[in-house]
Amino acid sequence: MTPASPDRPRSTGADGGGAVEIVEYTDPACPWAWGSEPAFRHLRALTAGRARWRRVFGILFDDGDDPAPDPAAETAWYSRYIADIARHTRAPYAHRLRWVAATSRPASLAAKAAERQGAIAAERVLRRLRETTFVLGTPADTAERVLDALAGLDGVDVGRLGTEMGEPSVVAAVRQDHAEARDPIPEAYAFRAPGPHGTGVKETDDGVRYALPTLVFSGPGGRVAAPGWRSLAEYTAALRTVAPGHLWQAALTGPEEALAEHRSLTGPDLSLLTGRTTPPPAAVQVETAGGPLWLHPDEAATHPVLAARQG
Repeated sequence: MTPASPDRPRSTGADGGGAVEIVEYTDPACPWAWGSEPAFRHLRALTAGRARWRRVFGILFDDGDDPAPDPAAETAWYSRYIADIARHTRAPYAHRLRWVAATSRPASLAAKAAERQGAIAAERVLRRLRETTFVLGTPADTAERVLDALAGLDGVDVGRLGTEMGEPSVVAAVRQDHAEARDPIPEAYAFRAPGPHGTGVKETDDGVRYALPTLVFSGPGGRVAAPGWRSLAEYTAALRTVAPGHLWQAALTGPEEALAEHRSLTGPDLSLLTGRTTPPPAAVQVETAGGPLWLHPDEAATHPVLAARQG
């Protein structure tokens, strides 16, 4: 494979003048991205107000992909694959995966449209859509399933989102994300590391794409690609490389404050964000095959995982 042209214009920061930019290449249906969320939440707190964070949806599963000849066998295999990944990431996973997502494009369109409603809405929408796969086991892979999963989500105008996720500008933005994810920078091609993500790019039917997830850090000290599932120490080392003049430290928050902000916490979330292992008393616990998930009571009131168990 030929690396992306090194002289292609690339952003060097939020304003091109020495600020820090983090580009996140991800997908709502990616189990490695789901397992990376605790570290990413910590990084967003660490860099708040000091870095621009941009999210690019790589479309892990697409509409044009050939359907599996045996959907039941594919689902059983993919369920084992998710469980294997969870052993690395300690992320919760569903007791039973009902199907493999036919496409992650509708969820990506919804997550992209949610960005129009602000950062809080964007985070809540993407988190809820991830949980349809990794907690409930029913991937939101159609527009109808996406909107059903988001129904009643606090802080999000779901009616507006349902309209905007089909608007030409949102569709074009996701199409551009798809293309950008398939044009990795040279640093991603050059990446080598031990572990399950040993390389920075993945071959596809029509070329290559970034390993998902990938963070690309840019700043006055240069540019660093951190592909795949990496430790928090590796991410902070990348930050120190691209912005050595900053003191990259974030104070831990209390479990109550973390739950109020994020509305949904896993064990790794609780550990990285609060330094503790005990959730706040008001948290609503959801058991999964990979350990508990804790929901804020307002989140639990509309969460599809609880609605499914009551129904």
